[in-house]
Amino acid sequence: MLALEHGEPLDEAVYCEVMFDKTISGEVPEHRDFIYHTAIPKLERMGVKVRVLCAEKTYVDLFTGTVTRGPKKGMLRAFPICGRCYVQRDCKIRPFRQYQRTLPPDTVQYIGIAYDEWERLLRLTGQQVSLLEKYHFTEEDAKQLCRKAGLLSPVYEFTDRGGCWFCPNGKKKELRHLYDHHPDLWARMLELQALPGKVSEKFNRTESFSDIDERFRMEDAQKSPCEKAA
Repeated sequence: MLALEHGEPLDEAVYCEVMFDKTISGEVPEHRDFIYHTAIPKLERMGVKVRVLCAEKTYVDLFTGTVTRGPKKGMLRAFPICGRCYVQRDCKIRPFRQYQRTLPPDTVQYIGIAYDEWERLLRLTGQQVSLLEKYHFTEEDAKQLCRKAGLLSPVYEFTDRGGCWFCPNGKKKELRHLYDHHPDLWARMLELQALPGKVSEKFNRTESFSDIDERFRMEDAQKSPCEKAA
């Protein structure tokens, strides 16, 4: 939107969809619906071509892949490690880089990092540019710009960040939303947790997915009848 407003060169918007398995998106369902039924159509009506990328590998492929060397050889790779996410590497960064190699080397890549995200801005390299920085847009400014254009994802009604619904960095309110509103996806994670021979049983730094499930069940059991009805 800033590129259009300020006449910046813009060939296309590129989105990479991480998949849980071959048929289920890694996006929270509300966000995936927003992307395909609101964001992409609206951008195309603005004259912006949208390209969707997708890796060959899925989360389940990576989860059930086996370690090929070392003391844990033959074990399932299981849950990605916080801060060293193989899902981000193989399902998002790799497809982007593969696509980038098909473009001219001087192609400029606009990255959505806000003016007040100094640490992230320092990581920009080469032909990467933040228009949010250039036009002094903070995270809140960006949020209001999207809201005004009707392009604010509904996930911001229950969280302050976006991410895969199986992300180990997910906050409690994101996991609680998944538990409450998408029991089918929650059940899939419990199925993965139950697989034997994993490198680690931990979903995040401190808990297994079964631990989180038990905690939510206990919280629900302690609620009053009025709270449950609400």
